[in-house]
Amino acid sequence: MVELKAVRTLNPAHKAQLINYLKTTNIEVGLLLNFGRKPEFKRFAYDNKRKNISDNLWQNNYKNGNKRI
Repeated sequence: MVELKAVRTLNPAHKAQLINYLKTTNIEVGLLLNFGRKPEFKRFAYDNKRKNISDNLWQNNYKNGNKRI
């Protein structure tokens, strides 16, 4: 995921926003790019363990003939 900003400098709220985006999606890597006075970037990784759980849940239900999750 790429989050673009054009602010004087990045602050903790910008980082928190990107981390929240990563937590609520299956995306695990995010880039925070700032095109303000001084270009800067930060890279974040969030290990989304829920993705593996939901994949396994779907496979187990499907194999057992249960098409509803």
